[in-house]
Amino acid sequence: MSASSSDAPVAIVTGAGRGLGREHALALARAGYDLVVNDLGGAGDGTGADATPAQQVVAQIEALGQRAIANGADVSNWEAAGEMIRSAVEHFGRLDALVNNAGILRDRTIANITEEDWDLSIAVNLKGSAAPLHHAAAYWRDLSKARGEPVNAAVVNTTSASGLYGAAGQSNYAAAKLGVAAMSVAAARELGRYGVRVNVLAPAAVTRLTEGVMKTEELKQRLQPRFVAPLVVYLLSDAARDITGRVFEMGGGALVAVDMPRPGAGLRHADGEWTPERIAEIMPTLLEQVPAQPSGIEAMQYMMSAPLDE
Repeated sequence: MSASSSDAPVAIVTGAGRGLGREHALALARAGYDLVVNDLGGAGDGTGADATPAQQVVAQIEALGQRAIANGADVSNWEAAGEMIRSAVEHFGRLDALVNNAGILRDRTIANITEEDWDLSIAVNLKGSAAPLHHAAAYWRDLSKARGEPVNAAVVNTTSASGLYGAAGQSNYAAAKLGVAAMSVAAARELGRYGVRVNVLAPAAVTRLTEGVMKTEELKQRLQPRFVAPLVVYLLSDAARDITGRVFEMGGGALVAVDMPRPGAGLRHADGEWTPERIAEIMPTLLEQVPAQPSGIEAMQYMMSAPLDE
């Protein structure tokens, strides 16, 4: 562990009071980072607030010899997210990394979902990543221009298997989380000129949001949040300096690089004039060349059966 000093890199981790965010923050502290521990402290459905979880993580980080401050900003509030970025720079004198981890669940089928369920999920899970990213990106862009050279900064945004593969009962969450992945790839293309890398993590872990799905004790032991944190530390490090715009799944001992949507197979019509009848003729052949989207369960099974690193 590096000793904390004014030269220590600084990271913000949102939703860091519990679960995955807490493990990310502690792993980064062990790697020598000073931290802004952001957590509104609400319930899993986005209601309520409690400063205690973030303060407890700050105490743990300080016990590791690193500096940390608690931040209770609602990351879906554009101005509050900006103030969080500014407070990090004002307190520590720098900002090197951002980990957007905060999220909520409002599970409903599309036929039963309410407008509130939809809006709050999109606000926290998508806007809650976009707002901190916007303000951090503006800070790094301006710093790069002032210096006349690229900075060395990195972002990890959090998607999910639900967003990548779809999950029944989670249309709002899936829409937001796939949006996070697409936003991240776009941001990676935009921010590379300033020296900012943006990657995406789809964690497989048991947290208070997922513990109801993970039924067996064996599965809960295999999917502990601490098993995901090493990828975050790696993606923020100089060892990953050439990696940006990529999506990874991590959990249960598995590390998977995800192939984001790209053209799979196609045919061109000679004169551009397709007819519904001709489309009907060629569609089965076209789809045979492109496997159907796997389900989240199939993706998990793939992770659990990936070759061993020996």
